Amino acid sequence: MREIIFDTETTGLDPKTGDRMVEIGCIEMVNRVLTGESFHAYYNPERDMPAEAEKVHGLSASFLSDKPLFKDGAQDLLAFLGDAPLVAHNAQFDFGFLNYELETLGLEPVSHDRMVDTLAIARRRHPGAKHSLDALCSRYGVDRSHRVLHGALLDAELLAQVYVELMGGRQIGLQLAADNTQEERVETAVFAPKTGEYRAPRPHAANKEELARHAAFLESLDSPLWTS
Repeated sequence: MREIIFDTETTGLDPKTGDRMVEIGCIEMVNRVLTGESFHAYYNPERDMPAEAEKVHGLSASFLSDKPLFKDGAQDLLAFLGDAPLVAHNAQFDFGFLNYELETLGLEPVSHDRMVDTLAIARRRHPGAKHSLDALCSRYGVDRSHRVLHGALLDAELLAQVYVELMGGRQIGLQLAADNTQEERVETAVFAPKTGEYRAPRPHAANKEELARHAAFLESLDSPLWTS
């Protein structure tokens, strides 16, 4: 299954009050494994950058002034997203800005049916704990030492690792495989923990005496449920 983990940086909190998306970073995963494919872009918001927002991501109006407008790269972004589920942390926020930009251009917004919100998943898995991306990185041992400021692509890369852990960890991709031509059984010696002495595996099948006792016990039951 193909999924896109993404993050955005913006000029503020609400596109309806004039805030704009200024950066988007997307990471592709297939079956919860990174493919190495990504999409990253900065956008000129055609407005000033509030000091509070610049403190978060470090993107100044001067830096963004020569970047393309969202409309110039919208089709490239949509082509990368395809029809895959979109994973984001506090996804309502990121979907809100992405869809505002799309709708401004008269394009179809991304359906919320494709939304996977890791914040909601984290709240269910760890009630009462901290659920910020930083806190989840600490919980799952994801190295974020290089994260001085927020950055859409960097945060998407961190979130991809957190997402794998939230969904079951590295073992999610491990499956038992059966050989279609020959089934092999490997008997492993069991060693006593202290002496290293060989100890044969214990038999687990019931012997004749145990089977007889079990049958007698069943006969002694008065109107068992399985005979009703």
